Amino acid sequence: MSDKIRIAIGDDHPLFRKGVADILQPEPDLEIVGECAAAQEAIRLCQDLLPDVILLYLNMPDGGLNAIRAIAMACPVTKIVVLTVVDNEEYVMAAFKAGAHAYVLKGVTARELISIVRSVRAGEGYVSPGLAAHLLSEMTSIGAGEHPEISAFGELTERERQVLELIAVGASNKEIGQQLHVTEKTVKYYVTNILQKLHVRNRVEAALLAQKGAKGRI
Repeated sequence: MSDKIRIAIGDDHPLFRKGVADILQPEPDLEIVGECAAAQEAIRLCQDLLPDVILLYLNMPDGGLNAIRAIAMACPVTKIVVLTVVDNEEYVMAAFKAGAHAYVLKGVTARELISIVRSVRAGEGYVSPGLAAHLLSEMTSIGAGEHPEISAFGELTERERQVLELIAVGASNKEIGQQLHVTEKTVKYYVTNILQKLHVRNRVEAALLAQKGAKGRI
């Protein structure tokens, strides 16, 4: 049973914590290992238990962003999934800069949440689709001169560019594989290669960077 995804839940609303636990716990590959109600508790919990994934409420007491930064630094093995009702692009960027791996609005369905937890544990990033669209639109107006990584687009193969274009519109590895008629394992290989070439941490940063350099580049 050691291959289970170990999950912690950080939210100051007990009823919400219970609801999330009730959704995730029945899954055979998921295990709830701890809960907390404040940012400092979340930091201590991660340091003590080193969960694979923590679901963290952004506006929890003591400051969710502070917790993200501290956990990202002290427990890099723990993937941070932000759960929030705040659909604001500035908060999304702040969360990812602090070290989050996913930004999920609380209106997400149970099945989607389970899928997100699994994909984040596997190394993928996630932004709720509506927010991603707004973010990508915003980023197209930012000059590429501030980001020398954009020159790395020239190093991408034609297939890698196709994969990156699909990442930029929010497609999952499975969806990319279906569209390009390759296996999901092959897509993961391409994604890993793309992240290394662009010098970014996750697919969300790759998508944002792709949009910055989209004009005349991809």
